[in-house]
Amino acid sequence: MQNPASGSIVLASSSPYRRHLLDRLLEDYEATDPNVDESNPDGLPPAELATELARRKAEAVSASVRDALIIGADQLAVLDHQVIGKPGNHQQAVEQLLRAAGQSVTFLTAVCILDPVNRTRYEHTDTTTVRFRRFDRRLAEAYLRHDEPYDCAGSFKIEGAGFVLFEAVRTEDPTALIGLPMIWVADRLLELGYLLP
Repeated sequence: MQNPASGSIVLASSSPYRRHLLDRLLEDYEATDPNVDESNPDGLPPAELATELARRKAEAVSASVRDALIIGADQLAVLDHQVIGKPGNHQQAVEQLLRAAGQSVTFLTAVCILDPVNRTRYEHTDTTTVRFRRFDRRLAEAYLRHDEPYDCAGSFKIEGAGFVLFEAVRTEDPTALIGLPMIWVADRLLELGYLLP
């Protein structure tokens, strides 16, 4: 679907999940680690922080790749107004899941596209709400052994067996929960002439 006459595209992310999503749409692009500080020294609320991080990632890559269209993205999971990070290990993942059981977790997936032709920045944040069913440690442990989602905010993979933990998912774009709202991204790429001849 990619327009061979369009310019190059760079995904400012090291996430394999985002690359797999972009692979569905693009045949030729690069992916690079933006290597940015993801701290929040100004205490931004989660929605603003997600937007800021996506922008930081896109701008970090654009500093060295000025002639390419850059796609930066970030995702935050929010429970009780607090950001939940990636668990990193089994024990923290168990604790995250047990805390989420019976609760709703909001996933904010922000995207920043920098267009080198028009020198324009496009930004969007998708909000997805996941309602977790009530479950105990046995289900949490069994699920984690199955998917090992230790590099995922919220400690689950929707593209894996994570749905076993859910009562409902409310979203306008199911790909956003994986890490990149592809409906919006495709819309921008079509608008900018990067898809179709």
